[in-house]
Amino acid sequence: MIGRLKSHIYENDLIHKHDRIIVTVSGGIDSVVLFDLLLKLGFDCCVAHCNFHLRDHESDGDEQFVRELSEKSGTPLFVRNFDTLEYSENNKMSIQMAARELRYDWFEELRQEQGFDWIATAHNKNDVIETFLLNLTRGTGIQGLTGIKDKNGRLVRPLLFASREEIKEYALSNNLDWREDSSNASVKYSRNKIRHNIIPLFEEINPRFIETLTDNIRKLKESEEIYISAIRQKRHEYIIREAGFSWIPVAELVKLHPIDTWAFELLRDFNFTPGVVNDIIRSLDSAPGKQFFSSTHRLVKDREKLIIHPIREENLRRYYIEDPYCEISEPIALEMEVVQNSENFRIPSSNSIACLDLDRLEFPLLLRKWEAGDYFRPLGMNNMKKLSDFFIDIKLSLPEKENTWILQSGSEIAWIVGLRIDDHFKIRKDSIKILKINMA
Repeated sequence: MIGRLKSHIYENDLIHKHDRIIVTVSGGIDSVVLFDLLLKLGFDCCVAHCNFHLRDHESDGDEQFVRELSEKSGTPLFVRNFDTLEYSENNKMSIQMAARELRYDWFEELRQEQGFDWIATAHNKNDVIETFLLNLTRGTGIQGLTGIKDKNGRLVRPLLFASREEIKEYALSNNLDWREDSSNASVKYSRNKIRHNIIPLFEEINPRFIETLTDNIRKLKESEEIYISAIRQKRHEYIIREAGFSWIPVAELVKLHPIDTWAFELLRDFNFTPGVVNDIIRSLDSAPGKQFFSSTHRLVKDREKLIIHPIREENLRRYYIEDPYCEISEPIALEMEVVQNSENFRIPSSNSIACLDLDRLEFPLLLRKWEAGDYFRPLGMNNMKKLSDFFIDIKLSLPEKENTWILQSGSEIAWIVGLRIDDHFKIRKDSIKILKINMA
């Protein structure tokens, strides 16, 4: 077992010789065996134990057992007690999910505080099979069928090569003591039903069921690598990233089949759920303007694009420009220059540069987001126009509208930054000085 563990660690690049490891020890047979094996391989370890207080005196007995195990081996010990029931109720989650969240959050907190490199858990081959079958019953994509990963961030699982039976054989042959969790025998929980009722039936059909399914999961992992590679390529082709937002061309998206799977994978990084993705797909032929939300992003169905913006608080701040000789870096970068008007002066054609009659400007200038009800006189026009109507005319998307800044002089808009200046502030033949503003 020691040789196999050593090979598994090396082949999967899990741990290096001088790494410091937090071994999560519950007191059960799996974690006791993992702890024993890592010590025999000479790794620098500490023990972390969670007391969830879910089994009355049994939980305290587990803690005492781990304390004695740690003391006997001379290994540093860290113990954390949790009120799991209260946490579960306050966060409206199952007890199992609450315990999982509590322990992994604490393990990572401990790792950072104590300067350890890895958190090692004792998941084994049987756990992989159980997770596979559990995900299968709940509904999942290919990624949910590839089992438990050997390494995930700073979490490593060195025992995934071993079955529960092999772990027990090692414990018995090495005279190891461990604690039995009475809840593991109960079929109240779905995982235990699979462990005690479902897997034995498969083993009646195929005595090597664990090995066979382990091999199938390995093949699925290889297929997943190909799948992920294809998805990554399509993301690179289809997701156009610009300053502050991303967008996907609708015309290209609708060519993909099956579109529901492709759309979900393209939007996965933006945390849209399958249900919301289905709603987005159904909206592709609808009028523009419909919005969809994930926990982190907003998607707007535009005429030809799906525009994705991070969700953030509305920017209501206002910025004042005291004089015409300064540079602005926040909230946008603006470089300002005063030049003399002359016959040789040519106004740049770029919308990112504004040339304004300095004598008509009233300082300090105000830089702010546009607001409903704003009016201005677009360059070359005699009549006032609502900004909202102007945005419709130039087919500006909702996120682009929301990201538009206004440069205001007194009570008048001088420049819709990056789009159009107001006709009142344009350069005339009798203009003497010009304020040239460049979006850096």
